[in-house]
Amino acid sequence: MSHTALDVLQDVFGYDSFRGKQYDVIQTLQQGGDALVLMPTGGGKSLCYQIPALLRPGTGIVVSPLIALMQDQVDALTELGVQAAYLNSTQDWQTVREVEREFLTGQLDLLYVAPERLLTDRCLNMLARGQISLFAIDEAHCVSQWGHDFRPEYLGLSLLAQRWPEVPRVALTATATAQTRAEIAQRLQLEQAEHYVSSFDRPNIFYRIVEKKEVRRQLLAFIQQEHAGDAGIVYCLSRNRVDETAAFLAEQGIHALPYHAGLDAAQRARNQTRFLREEGVVMVATIAFGMGVNKPDVRFVAHIDLPKSVEGYYQETGRAGRDGEPANAWLAYGLQDVVQLHRMISESAGDEMHRRNLAQQVDAMLALCETTSCRRQGLLAYFGQQIDACGHCDTCVEPPESWDGTIAAQKLLSAIFRLWRERGQRFGAGHLIDILQGKRTERVLSNQHETLSVFGVGSDLSDQMWRSVLRQLLAQNLIEVDSEGHRTLVLTETSRAVLKGERRLLLRRESSSGPAAHKVKSQRAQEPALEGEDLRCFEVLRSWRAQVAREQGVAAFVIFQNATLRAIAQQRPAQLSDLDGITGIGAHKRETYGQALLDCVAAFQKQNQDQLMPSAALE
Repeated sequence: MSHTALDVLQDVFGYDSFRGKQYDVIQTLQQGGDALVLMPTGGGKSLCYQIPALLRPGTGIVVSPLIALMQDQVDALTELGVQAAYLNSTQDWQTVREVEREFLTGQLDLLYVAPERLLTDRCLNMLARGQISLFAIDEAHCVSQWGHDFRPEYLGLSLLAQRWPEVPRVALTATATAQTRAEIAQRLQLEQAEHYVSSFDRPNIFYRIVEKKEVRRQLLAFIQQEHAGDAGIVYCLSRNRVDETAAFLAEQGIHALPYHAGLDAAQRARNQTRFLREEGVVMVATIAFGMGVNKPDVRFVAHIDLPKSVEGYYQETGRAGRDGEPANAWLAYGLQDVVQLHRMISESAGDEMHRRNLAQQVDAMLALCETTSCRRQGLLAYFGQQIDACGHCDTCVEPPESWDGTIAAQKLLSAIFRLWRERGQRFGAGHLIDILQGKRTERVLSNQHETLSVFGVGSDLSDQMWRSVLRQLLAQNLIEVDSEGHRTLVLTETSRAVLKGERRLLLRRESSSGPAAHKVKSQRAQEPALEGEDLRCFEVLRSWRAQVAREQGVAAFVIFQNATLRAIAQQRPAQLSDLDGITGIGAHKRETYGQALLDCVAAFQKQNQDQLMPSAALE
């Protein structure tokens, strides 16, 4: 084994240099210190604990929340020549006993364990009998009780500090607010740990948010026009929505699969395996899917319902473009989404403070959707990072028009006020819009709302425009959904200034385009262009990789990522030494696959020359 971190990086993982704060984290752990690491998805968090685990004596214990993630990580490490294994509920007792034996005899460099298993007496006793190089707690935000991925079993991981005070520990996550970071440090007893907070920015992701109209048609148009044949994830709020959307996309010829907690475990596992190992699969899922999914070539993440929080949204969109190549984050939302989320909050377990916190998270997500400024600025500001306008989101590419919505807002606020003041009544968005537009519906007439002074005062605005006004007033906390879950709208303390004309409101003007169209096209996520012979050679290499992956029962990217194959296609190596320096080819992979790669390239070169010979002879 190599003796320095850089040696391991180059010889084992096949990378030339460290990125960002990777080296600083590795040094801290190598020297026995603790660390709390925030690094965006695709930023190389795994190397931060894998390399010091290889450098320090003993086995690195990695706490990982997902079985699928463990298997992917172990498959990838095994391909690199690293001795890695995992313990989880899918294994029979003979396999478990063999893994335990390998750990106790010092044969493992890394051992992945689910938090539930780690906290059992059997596992703790086993760990106490072996030598541990470090503890890595992945997806550490799961310890936050305010967070979107809270897992109660993570709270028990504080005992690692008590039972193994001399073993360095590192907690890692992709996104966390200052509040979440403080909670991670406190609950995992990492108050004295070094904090390494990298930029949260994912510049390769193009962010676009659109108004929800015929959302399935909008989604279909987005996929067909911009991501035909690409792997992607579509997030929905409910299980029924997942099933319906997956079936709809499949009927339209898209390779779509469902994933949610209502499916049996075997079906979920099959669908996840197909998503990871087959190309061009679109997974339609609830947020039960995604955390830690190790698939680098996801080209888009779409949301067809409003996410519950900015933190959750950023975690989910971060699953696109882990390979650093262009990817898209697309979200469609509507006023009904906001009302639905507030209803769910009113029915949720927990005390009033907890429900208030959840409501504030929804409000922050709505504000992000309704912003007229750079999306990325708003996202990163939520995590305490300030940047200039990114130039790589819909509001930067085509800044939205604004209009003076003060009078419209006053009309809407007056309608809510008069219904409550004069009739003691509260209603939802649809009925309020009917009153403002002067519609004599059965409900309007039965309540004699046509006699209100505000009846018909808003006939100059369309239904779509009024819904836009409503959303923006919600986003600016000028109205709110009532806290009792009745889906009605009420005034807030800040409404008074607008009603009295003391505050002017500039509102965002919505696009008038049809349900499948939108002026701003997010940038087509494509790999760097290869042409001519380079492209044909790349496709030959991809076919070879797919065959090897099928034979070994692993995902194609575990063998080599696309970036490595592109470099080979462009350089056309003729001997093993020519592979040195190509990203993703370490010593073990060169030894395992080097000759096969050379043979593949040589066969392509010969076929290419043979095809050219007839035309040359004619000359």
